Amino acid sequence: MNRRLFQAAWNGDVDHLLKEVEANPTTLHAVALEGGENPLHIACLAGHLNFAATLVQLRQQFSWELNQDGFSPLHIAAACGHGEIVKELLKVDRDLCLLEGKDRRIPLHLAVIKGHVEVVIDLLLSCLDSIECTTAQGETSLHLAVKNCQFKVFQALIHHLKQVNREDLLNSKDLHGNTILHLAVYKKQYEVVQLLLDGLVISKENMELNSLNNSGLTPLDMLHMFHSEAGDREISEILIKTGAVAAQNLQSPSNTQDERPNHHDTRVHDHPRSPAKKLLDYFKYSNLNDSPSNVRNTLLVIVILITAATYQPVLSPPGGFWQDDYVPSAVSNSSSAATSNTTATKPHTAGQAIILTQNPIAFSIFLFANSVGFYMSLHMILVLTAAFPMRLELHILVIALSTTYCTCINAIASASFVTIGFSAIALTLPFVIPITTCLVRNYLNRPRDTSANTSQERV
Repeated sequence: MNRRLFQAAWNGDVDHLLKEVEANPTTLHAVALEGGENPLHIACLAGHLNFAATLVQLRQQFSWELNQDGFSPLHIAAACGHGEIVKELLKVDRDLCLLEGKDRRIPLHLAVIKGHVEVVIDLLLSCLDSIECTTAQGETSLHLAVKNCQFKVFQALIHHLKQVNREDLLNSKDLHGNTILHLAVYKKQYEVVQLLLDGLVISKENMELNSLNNSGLTPLDMLHMFHSEAGDREISEILIKTGAVAAQNLQSPSNTQDERPNHHDTRVHDHPRSPAKKLLDYFKYSNLNDSPSNVRNTLLVIVILITAATYQPVLSPPGGFWQDDYVPSAVSNSSSAATSNTTATKPHTAGQAIILTQNPIAFSIFLFANSVGFYMSLHMILVLTAAFPMRLELHILVIALSTTYCTCINAIASASFVTIGFSAIALTLPFVIPITTCLVRNYLNRPRDTSANTSQERV
């Protein structure tokens, strides 16, 4: 964008805008070709009503453009709470209310998140259908209001639903199967729970008190699962008073037929899960709840801990090291040799692992298993950091660590036949493990040949 035009939009200088357009009539068209933010985005962010109104008159197409963050001018004005600019933009086209931006959020969603009640009301009145729009996570405006603790906005939304007779949206579920009652209980928002269940604003019959989310939890289960001192007793009293029960008490098929979660497992009511099972399922990995970046970070922490745990035993193996050299001599009949034989019956050298001379087989098994864990953890570090910068330096560090590990193995191992074999295998593991894992992964991910099955089915 032209630097002078950007500065004029930020300062709200209408005169400068008109001079720029008069001097070069293609200025605004050139901005449209550049992409990214246009002057109307900047004016809406700064809150300059006159500049925005003038710009809309000159080029209405700016109202529909999304910036590099996926927001239109109406998104920005709604999020910033500039109600007058919102009304001015709605004069262009009321369908701007339904324009989806980043994560499929419309301007109403951003106004709800930021708690701008007047803007929310204006957007609802401009487009009644906007209340039904959901984000990429399946969240309605009600979900967003509860998640962001915007109670006044939530009240406005409830009154609007009552006026347009759309109270059925109160039981809408997000991508995880949570209703607004689930979220209100989880967030310990007493005001929201009371507003939904006291029967003064909306009818209790319109609320599904025992709706199950994708984890098989009712709102009452959410309260017991995430117990705290803040408002638990009051919320529990309201839920139980209005007829809320735990999932394990939903035994009657007639009572739960309409409240089954959108999940492939339909046996949740026939065999209620224990609280321990529900808690275990909650902490399990879910590709819906857990982002890949969080999973990668967690794996990196675990792998680094395993690397440290497997490197340490080579530095100090079980039983420790011999502190002296001992070789049976010809003067073993002397008193000193007799005394030495009572303390050490096998030859050894200083720095050698004691467990090696006492039990070579156990030491070899220990060395092999420890090496598998160590080199596999190094392999996982390289895989998880494949797209990281400074890859050459990271490879050098891993090679240096592997070299010191191999050196320690040679230092504590002996020349016995068994340990030589296991040591040789341990030293080849850095090359065997990556090749083996790639082969196994390719085998498991190979395309299935269904032609034979298809021909059998035809016969």
